Amino acid sequence: MREKHYGLGFFSLLVFVFLLGPLLIISVTSFEPGTVLKFPPQGFSLRWYQNIFEVDLFMSTFKTSIVVSLLGNILALLIGMPAAYALSRFSFHGKDALNALFLSPLLIPGIVLGFTLLRYLIIVYHLPVYAGLLIGHTVIMLPFIIRVIASSLSNFDFAIEEAALSLGAGRLETFFKVVLPNIRSGIIAAILIAFLESFNNVDISVFMTGPGFSTLPIQMLTYVENYFDPTIAAISVMLMILTGILMFLIERLMGLSYFTKR
Repeated sequence: MREKHYGLGFFSLLVFVFLLGPLLIISVTSFEPGTVLKFPPQGFSLRWYQNIFEVDLFMSTFKTSIVVSLLGNILALLIGMPAAYALSRFSFHGKDALNALFLSPLLIPGIVLGFTLLRYLIIVYHLPVYAGLLIGHTVIMLPFIIRVIASSLSNFDFAIEEAALSLGAGRLETFFKVVLPNIRSGIIAAILIAFLESFNNVDISVFMTGPGFSTLPIQMLTYVENYFDPTIAAISVMLMILTGILMFLIERLMGLSYFTKR
């Protein structure tokens, strides 16, 4: 029996090494003092972290990614919160089909979705690139907003809402004063997860950006095609730290087990 446990432990260790090894290599090489990415590094330097803030394109595309993620989050929340409430609260004909429609961006390959949005939004309807990018990011954030808020609503006792309605409160007043406070942590977690999905997105952004207008992940791809210094490794480390902080907040707010319940 102990041999089986040792074998399972060794296999688990190999899986962790396989998953975390590349992240560790990237983190270590970001401190390389030379002008070429090397592993193991030949010394220790923070020059490439400083270089991130000295390259104007990184800072401008970072701001673009932040703005698009925040605006898309607001739009996805305005659509997704009522949708999640309706799907959780009511039973109606076509409910499963509507739920599948909202979650379909998770099932469609990102490249296919990005090309489709480019084909219709930009080429056919001649929308501005920024508007097309914002719509694309809203579409990919919407399933996460609906999924997480619906998971939070699954633990809400709607009898409380019925009690408030029976005491004379309007439906909107009941939603904002009774339902919303009880799912507040779920809404915050949904916003954080959707923000991460949008901020790190490549599939949609690569089709919906152009000369003079780009997001940070696309700018990183462009940079690595022309330069071989550890700047991209340094940016990757900072993005990993940002992701870790947001995932910690999500775990504290809801617990990651929420996303495996329904």
